[in-house]
Amino acid sequence: MGLYTELPDNLNVDVLIAGGGTAGCIVAARLAEADPRLSILVIEGGRNNNLPTIETAAFFIANLSPETKTAIFYQGNASEHLGGKAPVVPSGGVLGGGSSVNMMMYSRGMRPDYEWGPGWAHGDLLPYFKKLETYHGADPTGRHGTDGPIHVSDGPFRGTRPEQEFIEAAAKVGYPEVDDLQRFDVSNAVQRAKKLVSPEGKRQDTATRYLKPLLADDKHLNLHVLVEHQVTRVLFDGTKAVGLEYKPNPDFRPEEPTIRSIKANRTVIASCGALGTPLLLERSGVGNPSILSRANIPVVIDLPGVGESYQDHILAIYSYHSSLSPSDSLDALAQGRVNPADLFARNDPILGWNAQDVACKIRPTDADIAKLGPDFQALWDQDFKPHPERFLMLASLVGAFPSDPSLLPKDKPAQYFAVSAFTGYPYSRGHIHVSSSSGATNPLISDIDFDPSFLSHRFDVLSHMWMYKTQREIARRMPCFRGEFAACHPPFPPESDAFCQELDGPLAADAPEIVYTEEDDVILEKWLRENAGTTWHSLGTCAMKAREEGGVVDANLGVYGIEGLKVVDLSIVPKNVGANTAATAMMIGEKGAELLIQELGLRK
Repeated sequence: MGLYTELPDNLNVDVLIAGGGTAGCIVAARLAEADPRLSILVIEGGRNNNLPTIETAAFFIANLSPETKTAIFYQGNASEHLGGKAPVVPSGGVLGGGSSVNMMMYSRGMRPDYEWGPGWAHGDLLPYFKKLETYHGADPTGRHGTDGPIHVSDGPFRGTRPEQEFIEAAAKVGYPEVDDLQRFDVSNAVQRAKKLVSPEGKRQDTATRYLKPLLADDKHLNLHVLVEHQVTRVLFDGTKAVGLEYKPNPDFRPEEPTIRSIKANRTVIASCGALGTPLLLERSGVGNPSILSRANIPVVIDLPGVGESYQDHILAIYSYHSSLSPSDSLDALAQGRVNPADLFARNDPILGWNAQDVACKIRPTDADIAKLGPDFQALWDQDFKPHPERFLMLASLVGAFPSDPSLLPKDKPAQYFAVSAFTGYPYSRGHIHVSSSSGATNPLISDIDFDPSFLSHRFDVLSHMWMYKTQREIARRMPCFRGEFAACHPPFPPESDAFCQELDGPLAADAPEIVYTEEDDVILEKWLRENAGTTWHSLGTCAMKAREEGGVVDANLGVYGIEGLKVVDLSIVPKNVGANTAATAMMIGEKGAELLIQELGLRK
């Protein structure tokens, strides 16, 4: 197998790929399939992803821990919009990137989300969405794939009781069930979610599904993957990319600081993600001259769009007490009340569950919009009202307690459920830039200027305030509801109708909706600013648009002004996508690979 922690001597390489993430693995595999004679090297900063916490869907929570070595944690600047908090944004830090550590929610945006310019319209991109997947479900409109590497299914287990209760409660609040929210033209509804999980319960990451089968056969001997090494710079001959500089990752090899380099005979591809790729370009001298000058980096190409227009879907999570049994929840496993070895011994189907069985894409009513004020109304009328398919918020039902486990009572084992909710099309925009030339190995602590700018736009704040009230009404109408887990909700005072408390039984069937006062809204907004954060959906920092509009790459994914350098990852997305981003990242990998195959003349 051509998977190394040390490169063989005298390796001659045609194509270099910086980053073995979601898209990078697809590009490497598709190029190798197109021409097994082509010599390809992927350099990935993280380790191999052959870990049970990655393959087994139910262990996804382990990849969210601050102690994990399967993610990179990018430290943001302290923000007045977040109550002075300095947000941390994780990114995949292992072979397979985000596809190896995400929550495995299968989600696509709407048709207008994929109008990115010539060659990148929805009709151009649909074949690549279909190419990547084997869809296990009804598809009467023909929008899904049937023989792709990535299986999209229910998995072997669903929490059927909370799933059904949530769907019925959502219908009471005004959001009906549909069969498929991911067909590009349906919204304002809920769906029994499909997952990036096989029917047998295995995570569908791109390293496992695309790359490793080729590494294991005897037909692709020129495909190589180097893990545990970080790419520090792109090397140039004038303005032509000719290679990469890299060094061992100190998380795995602290005693080896040696910087090495390798040349590419044909092309270099940056695929380090929406956070890593702009930093790589800037460390290499591609970016805004004023930023590069402050970091003492010589300018190769003046390209001010690098690192700008950072976007992420802004997330808040709300947990609830419940009457659910252990078989309805992942809490017993997450809290150590069951032995994982016992589950493996009997091949328990719950091991193949990501605890998220309902997906929502919803819009407010006209009455709701009017209550949110004239500024909200103006943007709604401009950007949403003419587009009925454009929803405001996404949400999913979580069959577990997904918040800080130290908040749970030690002497009272129980099952919980939660609602995670995030903005579909946030207006907040941020940036990520280098602040020195050292190429820090740990972005958590130094060398970056990162402002995610969460909740910097008032529309996004009001969207979350509406969503808090809406999801709470759905949760309260679930028969298993036993009150709000107060530590995961705003601290409304006891005299308020919105006060959060645990209940002994279900809410009365005729219980009225909660009435929030102006004082409650002040408390709610403050809580959101202190608690909302990343959805792990970073994108847009090397956007594919005109150079004079702040673009970084052209429609062929070439970096403006540079020969032989492509970008293939979520950083190229020119406008936000109303979806969890994994499927979009995979589509970009498939489309980017096809562009490279054509450019390199690998297909006659």
